[in-house]
Amino acid sequence: MAENKIPYKIYLEENEMPKKWYNVRADMKNKPAPLLNPGTHEPMTAQELGGVFCEELVQQELDNENQYIDIPQEIQDFYKMYRPSPLVRAYCLEEKLQTPAKIYYKFEGNNTSGSHKLNSAIAQAYYAKKQGLKGVTTETGAGQWGTALSMACSYFDLDCKVFMVKCSYEQKPFRREVMRVYGASVTPSPSMETEIGKKINAEHPGTTGSLGCAISEAVEVAVKNPGYRYVLGSVLNQVLLHQSVIGLETKAALDKYNIKPDIIIGCAGGGSNLGGLISPFMGEKLRGEADYRIIAVEPASCPSFTRGKYAYDFCDTGMVCPLAKMYTLGSDFIPSANHAGGLRYHGMSPVLSQLYDDGLMEATTAIQTDVFEAAEQFARVEGILPAPESSHAIKVAIDEALKCKETGEEKTIVFGLTGTGYFDMVAYEKFHDGKMDDYIPSDEELAKYAAKLPKMD
Repeated sequence: MAENKIPYKIYLEENEMPKKWYNVRADMKNKPAPLLNPGTHEPMTAQELGGVFCEELVQQELDNENQYIDIPQEIQDFYKMYRPSPLVRAYCLEEKLQTPAKIYYKFEGNNTSGSHKLNSAIAQAYYAKKQGLKGVTTETGAGQWGTALSMACSYFDLDCKVFMVKCSYEQKPFRREVMRVYGASVTPSPSMETEIGKKINAEHPGTTGSLGCAISEAVEVAVKNPGYRYVLGSVLNQVLLHQSVIGLETKAALDKYNIKPDIIIGCAGGGSNLGGLISPFMGEKLRGEADYRIIAVEPASCPSFTRGKYAYDFCDTGMVCPLAKMYTLGSDFIPSANHAGGLRYHGMSPVLSQLYDDGLMEATTAIQTDVFEAAEQFARVEGILPAPESSHAIKVAIDEALKCKETGEEKTIVFGLTGTGYFDMVAYEKFHDGKMDDYIPSDEELAKYAAKLPKMD
């Protein structure tokens, strides 16, 4: 391979790492709708949220005004273990596709958790420790978030209880064992250890579970055990805030070489990585300083943006969490057991939902086998085995690059490579053996769940 075709990585210097998180809500003309108390339908107060979440995280959750929030030094020091992460020019993929497009990806897999999730896990564990808590509870889909949180809790000597979506618990045993290495307890969800888990199992016999189920169980355990709080790896405002380090680093690296992206692409489940990647670019767009085409990619089996309703809904299947206004398929929706476990959530971040509803970004879907074909195409030329979640963004990045090939346009494409797929080999095995399906819910099925959305005054 010619020397000038070797992919190069744009690294920031350690002193160029972000010292503040960027809060995109400060620049939003239409703020995301507030979380509502499920009983009164009134906006949740800080006191009410403090019964479930850490105190300082509650303040971040409710902050619509401060554009930047300081990253505590202890969190900055932890970030230095694996940040700044590289922005990579995909020269080999460009050559393979024979496209005039320039393709870059922000690689977040250079840490033991294998994904971007550690950016928020360490922050949430830090605030839990600062509050003097004993431990935290959470859910995890594919296992990246549970792995990241177990690492963060080990660092701060906190107990960590993880409810892992049952199909992922069974498909990804090694991800589960990494969590246990770091001291976490891991329970397949829905379980028989909680009242909500028992109820869900009774109503859905043999269910493979969902993130909504696991959230319900984790919240129940947190509120019943003194000294514990619940932490969430996606969806919430505070999580998108912490993940803004991805976009801030990406923009700084691009600016270093005077590169302006035309298209920014991210996979979308609950919204953590997408929201983090696009935040500073969306900020420029909101302030009228620049324009970008921003694309969210979700699985066709769980199409919250593209086929969901923009409405208030429960964040969890057990209906114990606050109501959030978001694009949702209904909290009772349990998606098929596809292999992008981190994207199997019925709803979407309220921040991203508002931006999408305002027409500031677009969304599309990808079917499972197409996603894995794109993953392998990428792996064979770029040398990284991508996570199934990340591969949704890869699929659309390839599609957009091929459009440039047809038109001759030299567009610059940036996408988020959220993590590695080395714990997802069962999925790759099923793809190779032709045992992977492309289930897509029917309109009738989605209508059934939409009909159960909470009735608002």
